[in-house]
Amino acid sequence: MINIIWFSFIVVGIIYGIITGNISLVNEEIVTSAKKSLDIFLGIFPTIVLWLGIMTIATDSGLLKKISDFLYPFLCKLFPEIPKGHESLGYISSNITANILGLGNAATPFGLKAMKSLQSLNKDKGKASRSMITFILLNTSGLTLLPTTVITLRSINKSVDATSIIIPTIIVTLVSTISAIILDKLFNKVIK
Repeated sequence: MINIIWFSFIVVGIIYGIITGNISLVNEEIVTSAKKSLDIFLGIFPTIVLWLGIMTIATDSGLLKKISDFLYPFLCKLFPEIPKGHESLGYISSNITANILGLGNAATPFGLKAMKSLQSLNKDKGKASRSMITFILLNTSGLTLLPTTVITLRSINKSVDATSIIIPTIIVTLVSTISAIILDKLFNKVIK
């Protein structure tokens, strides 16, 4: 559906450019936008690669297992259906850690692995389990303590103080995460 919406925007923009006689402006914007997109990608790519590498090292060294063990008392309250030591807890911990560091792109592979692992525990394969729903809510709320990607984007765009968003980000994501957890618990009680 989203592809249709974006395609419609592009077609309408080109048609409008033709009708108003600004097709050269449309062509110029296409080239300029492509260059800006590439510049943003090249600016943010090293940060993503660095953190993905660090997360891979943390996984291979067993650090994520230790983080998972550390987070287990908290995670077992949120995910009571997941048995202790199950691989999904490690993936959930990795996803949470990447989100806390503001690396949404780096968190995605861990989130997908977590969902796949949670599906293996799911008794009704046609419906999302309680743990899957809780994980989606937790992941979507995106608790972030260090918004690395946004700081990088602000630095690329020559922000006067790229790190000034840290405190507001912590406050907003903390509120959204707490709200997600409360809503999850309330809906779970109502559905039971």
